[in-house]
Amino acid sequence: MIVRPATRDDVPALVGLIRDLATYEREPDAVEVDEELLADALFAAEPVVFANVADDDGSVLGMTIYFRNFSTWTGRLGIYLEDFYVRPETRGAGVGRALMAALADEARAHGYARIDWSVLDWNETAIRFYQSIGAVPMDGWTGYRLSGEALAALGSTDHQER
Repeated sequence: MIVRPATRDDVPALVGLIRDLATYEREPDAVEVDEELLADALFAAEPVVFANVADDDGSVLGMTIYFRNFSTWTGRLGIYLEDFYVRPETRGAGVGRALMAALADEARAHGYARIDWSVLDWNETAIRFYQSIGAVPMDGWTGYRLSGEALAALGSTDHQER
């Protein structure tokens, strides 16, 4: 098994893994991405999202999908891990650790300050795995999201001071 950057040929497998992850996270109907959207994002002239796959002789066992973020406190770039998924039948065999190690190698090679991500409170298996690799929870922080009608409503307001 090797971890390598995703190629266009991996896009169907990536979309499948994204759907599997959404099902695992109890949100199967929330996935809007399709192969064209994902390929356009990953392989644009100047991509802002990236993916690695764990490849076992042509079979994609897992993935990381991530983008760069920036910390004003460190003054350096970092990685935000958007999606991390390993096929259930291959868990416990080092696939997840290899995928995370590849991200850590990339962060170190580019001088990035850290890797950030979110995990669902109920996903105890993932939390144990993250703690086993040295990750710590961000106590005192709560994630927020602005989307849908609220995003549209806020984005359509007049931004000029009165």
